[in-house]
Amino acid sequence: MAHLSAKTWTPRAAESIALGYGLALVSVAAAFALALAFLHFHLPLPFTSFALSAIALTFWYGGTKPGIVAVLLSILIRSYLFERGSPPFSHALYDLAIVIFGGLMIWLTRRRGQLEKMVTERTTELMKSNADLEKQREYLDGLFDLAPDAVILTDENFNVLRVNKEFTRMFGYTPEEATGRWLPDLIVPEELRESALNNRILVSSGERVDLENVRRRKDGSRLDTSVTAARISLGFGRVAVYLIYRDVTERKQADEKLRRSEASLLEAQRMSHTGSWRHTLSSGRVDVSPEVLRIFEVQPGEDPASVAFHFARIHPEDRPTVERNYQNAQRTKSSFEFDYRIVLPDGTVKFIHNIGHPILDESGEIVEFVGTAMDVTEQTRTRDELENAFEQIKRLKDRLHDENLALREQIDQAFMFEEIVGSSPALQDVLSRVVRVAPTDSTVLITGETGTGKELIARAIHKRSHRASQAFISVNCASIPASLIASELFGHEKGAFTGAFERRQGRFELAHSGTIFLDEIGELPAETQIALLRVLQEREFERVGSNRALSTDVRVIAATNRDLPVAIAAGTFRDDLFYRLNVFPIEVPPLRQRKEDIPMLLEYFVKRYAEKAGKQIRKIDRATLDLCLSYPWPGNIRELQNIIERSVILCAGETFWIDPAWLSAPVPPRSGLSAPLTQALESQEREMIEAALAECKGRIAGPNGAAAKLGIPRSTLSWKIKQLNIRTESFKSGS
Repeated sequence: MAHLSAKTWTPRAAESIALGYGLALVSVAAAFALALAFLHFHLPLPFTSFALSAIALTFWYGGTKPGIVAVLLSILIRSYLFERGSPPFSHALYDLAIVIFGGLMIWLTRRRGQLEKMVTERTTELMKSNADLEKQREYLDGLFDLAPDAVILTDENFNVLRVNKEFTRMFGYTPEEATGRWLPDLIVPEELRESALNNRILVSSGERVDLENVRRRKDGSRLDTSVTAARISLGFGRVAVYLIYRDVTERKQADEKLRRSEASLLEAQRMSHTGSWRHTLSSGRVDVSPEVLRIFEVQPGEDPASVAFHFARIHPEDRPTVERNYQNAQRTKSSFEFDYRIVLPDGTVKFIHNIGHPILDESGEIVEFVGTAMDVTEQTRTRDELENAFEQIKRLKDRLHDENLALREQIDQAFMFEEIVGSSPALQDVLSRVVRVAPTDSTVLITGETGTGKELIARAIHKRSHRASQAFISVNCASIPASLIASELFGHEKGAFTGAFERRQGRFELAHSGTIFLDEIGELPAETQIALLRVLQEREFERVGSNRALSTDVRVIAATNRDLPVAIAAGTFRDDLFYRLNVFPIEVPPLRQRKEDIPMLLEYFVKRYAEKAGKQIRKIDRATLDLCLSYPWPGNIRELQNIIERSVILCAGETFWIDPAWLSAPVPPRSGLSAPLTQALESQEREMIEAALAECKGRIAGPNGAAAKLGIPRSTLSWKIKQLNIRTESFKSGS
């Protein structure tokens, strides 16, 4: 037993001491009894042997102290019992032997205690190690099941011993379905079994295997995997194979996508003549894409991996600038963009657009430059050709502009503003004012003698305004009875007056968002002038018979052949209405003030009425032209138009002529626009109107009426008849 001390006192140690001392007493008692028996026969040797045995047993089971007690008791018994009268330790050799034997037993006893202690500690360590191993095994089992990859453990013949959860998720087999089956039959496609057997040979040889291959799932579908297999020892000569499978389908797809992307990039570079390059500053190496090789037409034996090669290709005139700019980009660590020329081995010159960007490390130093080189030869040449073409186009455009101006002047002279014909300075001044006022919404007052074309001027203003797509409503204020003018302009409600059987919209409602032309505005009755003034001021009116105000968005253009200031002085026209109308005045000159336009007007109207009559008139008689130039044309263009129509009807040949009798009584020009007609002019107008009425048998309107015969509106003719007091009834009877 191990040596016990106060520090190691335990119940077990007390039991050992008690046992030791008990054995010592028993041994001595037994030795004493046996010695008495042997003394009778005088046999001392058995006592010695028995004493040594008792001492040994006492030392072995009792420990050191009981053993020493046994040694001392044995010596005393021998001295006092067997050699009575002899002093203790008188037989030195015998006692020495017992003492040496006791010392040997002491050493053995102590050694045994140390061995037992060592065994106890080792046993404790082994038990702890086993507990750790058990925990480790449980931990490894957990890792085995929780591993993100499919893990398979097979024997050396590839029979499945164990699989983890990821294997079930990846391949579809449960652990029960997989355990015991041959792995190639389980997940390896039929055509790949041979490679699986080859892998088996590799693994069996002890080498680690890393592969990428195709495997199948339980449902027969296939997936790309990477597998790592290794041979491991289980102890006692047992061998197993540890396989780890990882699904690399997404990576394969990504690799394939990347491969296609790279192929597309190379194809895009080829089609766009753009190559990529990378210049590593530490090594000086330049890596380029295949398109750069094509752009620079690298020949066999040439090394495009050096900067010197690329600079050598640059045109001698451009090289110093490119080298200086590239060095500056390296020094300032900045991007660059160069355009330069290169000279190929056959002498061909190409234009290159080069873009570079620096890549910096963590310390801010340049590691490399990356960029693209684009062959822009075609674009440069095309641009140069386009610039030359644009320059030529510009010259042609300037020339065309000059020709267009001249042509437009000719067109303006021939057909200025549709039916406004002429190129005289007086007419040009009027047309310039039309161009300026047309885009606005300002109210326009057109003044001029009768027949000067005031309505044509009004229509020209409308057509060149932003209201051109809306209605143009023309109202002759002189041709409408005073009692009906308000209803005509503003409309009326049902029952507003006798004969008003239904609601009717007025001209202002019809012209909403468009333009209304009020001709002969000076003939408006006083009450209607007040209503019109409200429209111009408030932009609203009321229908006759209604008290509800209606809003209107209409542009007002008025015209008159009267002198409105004189009418204001006479009290027949409101001055506030005049100021509202006279925002932008335009005075149309009479024909006698624009005689330069008479030849042009002659040609225009002759051609117009000749085509209408189906005649071929190729020239104008010179005497007729002189006659027209000398005549004052009191009826202005309307008079000229009517005479030309009459003459075309009478012309039998290709030469246009006018009967001089029709222009034989010139009327002196009026002193002003508002002056009353002279007696001669009134007489001439009366004769013309009466002749037309007689020819038409008193009919005014219609295609065969006097108005059409004279070439004037029906309303104008009615007004003239009323003004001249002509009785139309006398012509209806044919008298």
